[in-house]
Amino acid sequence: MIEVLLVRTSLSRLASRPAAATLLAIAVAAVGLGPAASPAAAATIPAGAGSYTDSRPAGTSGPTTNTGAPVTPKLTTAARDKPVPTNDWWSSLAYQRYGDNPYSTPMYGHPLTYQAKASGLEVGYPTTPAIVGDGRQYEYAHKADLTVGLSGLNSPDTKADAWSDWTVTPYWADGSRTFRATIGHGMPFVYAKGSGGDARITTASTPTVFSDDGNVLGITVAGHHYALFAPTGSDWNVSGTAITAGLGGKDYFSLAVLPSTDALATYRKYAFSFVTGSQVAWQSTGGTVKATYSLTTEAKEGTERGTLQALYRHQWLHTTDALTPYTYVSPRGTMKVRESASFTTSQKNNGVVPALPASSGVDKARLAGYLNEVANASDPFSGAADTYWTGKALGRLAQLVPVADQIGETATRDKLLGLMKGRLQEWFTAGGASEFSYDKDWKTLTGYPASYGSDTELNDHHFHDSYYVYAAAIIAQYDQAWAADSAWGTMIKHLIRDTANPSRTDSAYPFLRGFDVYAGHSWASGHQGFAAGNNQESSSESINLSAGLVLWGAATGDNNLRDLGSFLLTTESEAITQYWFDASQQVFPASFGHDTVGMVWGSGGAYSTWWTANPEEIHGINVLPVTGGSLHLAREKAAIKRNIAEMERENGGPAQEWRDLLWQFESLSDPAAAKAKWDGVNGNYEPEQGESKAHTYHWINTLNTVGAPDMTVSGDLPTSAVFSKDGTRTYTAHNHGSTARTVTFSDGRTLSVPARSTATSTGPGGSDPDPEEPGPSTGNTFRLKSGGVLTTATTDPAGADTIASADGVNRDGTPYRPTVYEVKKVNGKVASGAATAFRLRVDAGTKVGLAPQVRVSYDLTGDGTFDRAETFRYFATDPVNGWEEYTQASGAQATTGSLGELKNGTVRLEIWNALGNGTSQVQTGTDAAVLKIPYV
Repeated sequence: MIEVLLVRTSLSRLASRPAAATLLAIAVAAVGLGPAASPAAAATIPAGAGSYTDSRPAGTSGPTTNTGAPVTPKLTTAARDKPVPTNDWWSSLAYQRYGDNPYSTPMYGHPLTYQAKASGLEVGYPTTPAIVGDGRQYEYAHKADLTVGLSGLNSPDTKADAWSDWTVTPYWADGSRTFRATIGHGMPFVYAKGSGGDARITTASTPTVFSDDGNVLGITVAGHHYALFAPTGSDWNVSGTAITAGLGGKDYFSLAVLPSTDALATYRKYAFSFVTGSQVAWQSTGGTVKATYSLTTEAKEGTERGTLQALYRHQWLHTTDALTPYTYVSPRGTMKVRESASFTTSQKNNGVVPALPASSGVDKARLAGYLNEVANASDPFSGAADTYWTGKALGRLAQLVPVADQIGETATRDKLLGLMKGRLQEWFTAGGASEFSYDKDWKTLTGYPASYGSDTELNDHHFHDSYYVYAAAIIAQYDQAWAADSAWGTMIKHLIRDTANPSRTDSAYPFLRGFDVYAGHSWASGHQGFAAGNNQESSSESINLSAGLVLWGAATGDNNLRDLGSFLLTTESEAITQYWFDASQQVFPASFGHDTVGMVWGSGGAYSTWWTANPEEIHGINVLPVTGGSLHLAREKAAIKRNIAEMERENGGPAQEWRDLLWQFESLSDPAAAKAKWDGVNGNYEPEQGESKAHTYHWINTLNTVGAPDMTVSGDLPTSAVFSKDGTRTYTAHNHGSTARTVTFSDGRTLSVPARSTATSTGPGGSDPDPEEPGPSTGNTFRLKSGGVLTTATTDPAGADTIASADGVNRDGTPYRPTVYEVKKVNGKVASGAATAFRLRVDAGTKVGLAPQVRVSYDLTGDGTFDRAETFRYFATDPVNGWEEYTQASGAQATTGSLGELKNGTVRLEIWNALGNGTSQVQTGTDAAVLKIPYV
C-alpha cells in the first residue's frame, strides 16, 4: 500500500504550499539545443553570457540513498556512459534509493508489472483494484504470478543494461550465470536471454496447464493465463511451482500474458520475434499532431518480425489503425491490442498563446492598477530563494508582461521584463547565491538552492525548470537579443536538454528525461522508489514546460523545439483528461468514489496531495499555473463541471484558499459562473502564490466576453486559439516571426497576423459557418425521424427513440441492437475538405455508465453493400436526467472503405449503447438531431 511509504522518503514536492504545511496523514507518501558534448573538467563552464558549475556548492548534496549516502547509477559496463532517463517507470533499476534493495521496487509496465529480485524478474498482471487510504486511493498493486530467471540464479544485484523510449533490459549476474529480460509499456511479452542455466519459471501457486506442446506451454496462475516459449526442440517440465526447460545450446526464451486461452495461437506466432528497441516519432503540421510508435525486433527463430502491443486508452482513442478484439485490464482503463510493430495517433494541436486576446470586457484602468501592485511591490519575488519558488515568482510576472503590453502599459511591461531578466541572470551565472550545477554521474543539471528533492532525489526538474523556460520565452518575444545563444539562450537550452531533450545521441543529457512517451505523461520522482511505482502530482506544471517549449521555440525560430512542445502538450493533455480527470468515466474503478485524482501512480491514482487533504489543493494542483498553455483543459467542459462540483461538495462550499485558480479553471467551461464568483469577492482576496489579481481579472473577464475555448477548431500555427460564445467565434494568433503570415483554422477561417504581433477577429469563419457542427436541415443535412428515417424535412414533430441496453457487455466499436436511421436514393458528389458530422441529443436518465455510439455508413450505389463505414467514439453519459449533446467531435474510432459519388445511394446512421446495463434515449425531429454528410 502506498501510504506506508511516507515514512521512508522525503516529499517529492509541496506544490504551492510552504514546506511546513501539514502532511496528509492518510495519503500517499510522495532539435537544435547546442553542443552535445559533456562539460569540460573545470569548476565553471561558460554557456553564452552565463555559466554553470560542475561541482555542487559547498554544504549541498546530490543524489543519495534514503540514509543520505551518495549514490551513482546502477548500470552495466555496456550502459555506463549512456545518460540515464531518471524519472521513468523503471528508474529504480538504476537508482538504488534503499540500501537494502539492490534490485528494484515494483515497476508498472502495463499490462504486466515487474519487480527484480535475486533469482530473476517477478511478473504480475493485477486485474482487481483495491480501494485504500480511507477510500482516497485506488491501486492495481503488483503481485507476482511468477518469477522468470535461470536455474540457480542468485544475483547480488540487478542493473540497467539497455533501454529505449519505453523499454528496458535489466541484467543479473552471479558469477556463474547471466540473465537479461527485455520488458516495456504495452508489451504482453517478456523476452529473456541467459547463460549458465536452464530457463526457470517459478509460479506463486501450483499452475494449471491448459496446453502442453513441447516447447510451448500454456498455464493459468491466480486466474491469469500465460504462455511459455522455449527454443524449438526444448520441452517444459512442470514440478509443483517450478517449471524448467533446457535451452539446447540457445540463450533465449520468452513468456506472454494472454487475454484468453484461445489467444495462444496468435501469441505463439510472435514468441521469437524479440523486441530490441522502441521509438516514437512526432510531427506537428497544419493544426494536427501525429505520433508513430514503433518497435524494432529480431527473429530468434524463423522469419517473423512482427509483434503484439497493447495500447493505452489515450492512444487507441486517437488511432485509426486496426486493433484486434484482445484487451487487457490496467489502472488506465482498458488496453487494446494491435497486431503490428507500429501504430500512429493523430490529434488536433492544442494551441498555446502568450495571453488571452484583448476584449471589451476588461476595464483597462482597473487592470493597470492591479498590474502596478505587482510591478511596484517591495519584493516582487516574495522572498523566493530556491528553484521552485523562484520559478513560481517568475511565472507570475511572465503572465503579466503580454497583458500589460495589450493595454498599452509599456512602462509596466518593461519593468516586469527587467525584473525577470535580472533574476534569471543571477541563476544563470555561477558563483553567486544561486546557480546551476552539473552532475556528471547522473548527467543532470540541478539548481541550488534546491527544493523538494530536486537535488537528493532528482525529483521535479521538469516542474521547476518549466517556469524558467516559460519566463525566458516571454522575454524572447520582446527581446530576441537577450535570448540569443551568445547571451542567455544557451543556459535555457541546457535546462531544456536536462528536462525535455529531443536528442537520443546527446552524451550530456538523456532523451526526454521525465516524459514517458508511451504512458503519455511525465513522472516526478527521480528514483521511483515506491511500492506503487512512480508518480506525478502536478500534471499542469508538466504542461507548463511543454507550453514553454512551444513559446520558446516560436520566439527563437526553433520550429523543432516548438513542435516538440506541441507533441508533449497534446499527448499529455489526453493523458490528463483520461487518467487525472477521468473525463470519459471509463478509467477509475466503479468503487472509487471520486471524479478526479490529485496524483497518478504507476499502480493507480489517489485523491490526495503530498502535503494536505484540503480539497481545494487536491483539485487545484492539476490546474496551476494558469497560462495560455492551460486552454487544452477546455476540451472536456463536462469534466470541469464535475470537478468543480466535487470540490465544492468535499470542501463544504466554494473555494476560499485557492479560489482564483479554481475560478480560472471553471471559466474554461462556464465563464459566466466564474465571473459571478469573482464579482462576488470584488478583488478582496489573497491570490495563490503563483497568481496575481491582474492575471485572474484579465483571464476571467476576457473569457466571459469571448467565450470558453473552442477546442473543436485548431489553427495551423501552434500559437493560436479559438473561443466561442453564443454562436460567435473569436480567433486569435501570435506571430513570433519577422514576416506577416496567414493562419488557417480547421473550420476554414483565415486570419492575417502581422510580424511579431497578435491578431484577433470574430465571426462564423470560412464559407461554411460551422462545418463541424450541423445546422438546420438542408440538401446534405438530415434530421433523425422516429421510425428509422433520415429526412431533409423540417416539419416533423419532436420526439425520442429508445436505444437498447448493451446488456452489461462491452460493445465498443461493434453495433449491438442498434437504433437505425436511413435515407435512400441519395445523389451527390464528395465535397472537398468536408467530413461527416452529426449533432445528437442523448439521455441516459439516472443510469450509470452508458455510452451511446454512432456509426455512419455509405452505400454509394444503393446495391445493399456499404462501401464506407465511419465509427465514432462513444459518448459517456452522465447519470442525471436531461439531454446531453453528442457530436462527431468525440473523434473517429475506425474507418473502412472510401467515399465516392453517391448515385441512388443509401446513407445509414446506427446508434447503440456501447457499455452499461440500461436503455438510453436519442432525440428526434429537431435541429439538435441531425446528420450532415460531406456531399454537395
